[in-house]
Amino acid sequence: MTKKIILTVGSLILFVYLVFFGDYFDLNFTEDQSETLLFLFKVYLGASLISFILSEIFKNYSQVDKLWSTIPIFYVWYFTLSSGFDTRMILMSIMVSIWGLRLTYNFARRGGYSIYFWKGEEDYRWKELKRKVPFLRPKLNWALFNLFFICLYQMGLIFLFTLPILASWQGGNDLNFYDYIIAFFMLLFIVIETISDQQQYNFQTKKYRKIKNGKELKGDYKRGFVSSGLWSISRHPNFACEQLIWISFYLFSISATGKFLNWSIIGCALLVILFYNSAQFSEEISKEKYPEYADYQKNVPMFFGIWNSNWKK
Repeated sequence: MTKKIILTVGSLILFVYLVFFGDYFDLNFTEDQSETLLFLFKVYLGASLISFILSEIFKNYSQVDKLWSTIPIFYVWYFTLSSGFDTRMILMSIMVSIWGLRLTYNFARRGGYSIYFWKGEEDYRWKELKRKVPFLRPKLNWALFNLFFICLYQMGLIFLFTLPILASWQGGNDLNFYDYIIAFFMLLFIVIETISDQQQYNFQTKKYRKIKNGKELKGDYKRGFVSSGLWSISRHPNFACEQLIWISFYLFSISATGKFLNWSIIGCALLVILFYNSAQFSEEISKEKYPEYADYQKNVPMFFGIWNSNWKK
């Protein structure tokens, strides 16, 4: 797991250097664009530090999770407001708002939020990470990891994957047919992500109800994990869609600038790396908990692939 953390953080440092300090991309922002970017960068730093302080005081390390689906809405609409409500940026902001509101609802119904905003369900993986990586157990080491990875890195990633809207502001092309196609696919991936989250929610709710009532567990309920519906063709259909949503969001910047590769690709590229490592870590935990999970891994792809009819239902 230590290697995964180093790879994830190292990729951020490399990409940021190539984009912002190399000579590969055009970063000639107007004064308004630069001022808006600087202001939102300060918002990112402030949100990161608040998340760190709250998590250290109350020992709940999912403070960033509460902002994952909400602060991007603020970012994109602030960019849009600063642009004088550019038409393409309005469309992009609407799409991010749909994504964010849907994901916020899903997080809330799983107990992620509380009337006391610093409380709420904590991601189980943080405790597992402490257990698996002894180096992180000392309080100082964990506090540093919390500051630099959980808070600054993850909040920075959120900030970065919204930046195609700034690249779109830079671009001179008018809203066109391609933008509507991109919006359609982004919405499609949001719908599929919604379905996969609902299938997972239904399964977990019913599984724990059966356990509570002492009923016999069969099929997926006996195995302990959902492997039907979208989960029969991907081990993480929700993660797959989350990546595709933000890759689609990047495509708006291509439509605006006419450049297939532009500096704002950094966000979705880093997101793919994070989700790949996160999924691998989650699966290490699942293999320990569920004996049949290894068989599931052999027959069903992590994100994309061909469904294997040999997987038992």
